[in-house]
Amino acid sequence: MEWAYGLLLPVVLYLLVSVRVLRQYERGVIFTLGKFTGIREPGLRFVFVPFQSMVRVSLRTVTMQIASQKIITRDNVSIDIAAVAYYKVVDPEKSVIQIEDVEDATNQISQTTVRNVVGQFSLDELLSQTPKINEQIKTMIDAHTEPWGAQVTAVEIKDIALPENMQRAMAKEAEAERERRAKIVAAEGEFQAAQRLGEAADVMQAHPVALQLRTLQTMAEISVEKNSTIIFPAQFMTTVHEALKMMKADSSTK
Repeated sequence: MEWAYGLLLPVVLYLLVSVRVLRQYERGVIFTLGKFTGIREPGLRFVFVPFQSMVRVSLRTVTMQIASQKIITRDNVSIDIAAVAYYKVVDPEKSVIQIEDVEDATNQISQTTVRNVVGQFSLDELLSQTPKINEQIKTMIDAHTEPWGAQVTAVEIKDIALPENMQRAMAKEAEAERERRAKIVAAEGEFQAAQRLGEAADVMQAHPVALQLRTLQTMAEISVEKNSTIIFPAQFMTTVHEALKMMKADSSTK
């Protein structure tokens, strides 16, 4: 009986040493005598050492910073670009067998791809077509990482540092553009005002009384301000003289 307990104890200890617990976001790549034999799902799993070994692989999305690097655009502007990439392992077997360090390899290929893709665009295109460039970088990186069992979900250019002289030149260009638009708007306003004044002049020419009414309205507006001096237009004085002549003519006929 004692020998049975003596045999049971090493077995229990061996089983305890062989127990592995995989979290929900982990998978275990099992090697038996150095050969791949399967993938272990999350939960309580046994790895019979020393005949078997297990490599844990996380399936969570990894946020990877792409270090800032100097890049020359197609129009020969030197800029510093920093980006961020998001990737995750979709095939644990490939991520362990096909590549030694999937994170470092993805980081290196991302830096190279960002430099190559951005160099194909001019500075204006880089600033105005950032989403398109991000998608192109993502597609190229994903083509490299797919054999490694990793999938790139997104790439974003997060910082573009321009030289100071280029910043000043762009500021001057923007200021000149705003002045150009302001002059165009002012000229358009003058043109519309001239059109309206011409139409008003045509109406007053066809209806002389309209000019007199407008003159009286102007006098009424001036009187509200309590001015001590009132200037009468020449047209108004001519109208008054004509009215006095008509009154004298009427009195003489009588």
